[in-house]
Amino acid sequence: MQKFKHILYCLGALLLLNAGFAHAQQDTSKNTDPSLNGQYQFMLKKSKSLYGARLINPSRLSAVWKSVNDTLRKERKQLQEARQQIKAQADNIASLKGEVTGKESSLASATASVNEISFLGISFNKGTYNTIVWAIIIILAIALAVVILQTGKFRKEATYRTQLYQEVADEFQAHKVKAKDKEMRLARELQDERNKWDDAGRR
Repeated sequence: MQKFKHILYCLGALLLLNAGFAHAQQDTSKNTDPSLNGQYQFMLKKSKSLYGARLINPSRLSAVWKSVNDTLRKERKQLQEARQQIKAQADNIASLKGEVTGKESSLASATASVNEISFLGISFNKGTYNTIVWAIIIILAIALAVVILQTGKFRKEATYRTQLYQEVADEFQAHKVKAKDKEMRLARELQDERNKWDDAGRR
């Protein structure tokens, strides 16, 4: 029994010494992977195990938290920029659609008119005039198609950024829950050890 008490006493002293040393020592190790996953894995690698739980250095946890916040801010900014670009492209599409509609109306009027068409005091053959109008319409249609394709790309980018932001937020939330569970379990185990120590001391 005395030997068991002595072992418990030594174990408690080592735990207290280890906790004090962990707070006192400076973190001089370097992480070569700056990604969120790399920082998370580095934090786990550098943490110590106790009764199946991980003791995480608060400075490393704060660094990971800062990186997550920086990433979220960057993703939000990029998402906002993508939304602004989509809005600008949508305005351009509406403007081009209006221009195409106007040109189609002009074409209909030209078709109904006589062979000779006067434009800005210059007479044009109907066929020549129609060719010019159709060329303008084709150019505008090509421009409209390009704008629509670009808008589709921006929408995909915005969707991707939104999903990435949600994945990062979910991953960090899951990590917080796991860390809290481990902390509570470790606290219960330490309290159990203290209770055993107190019971052994009273005997």
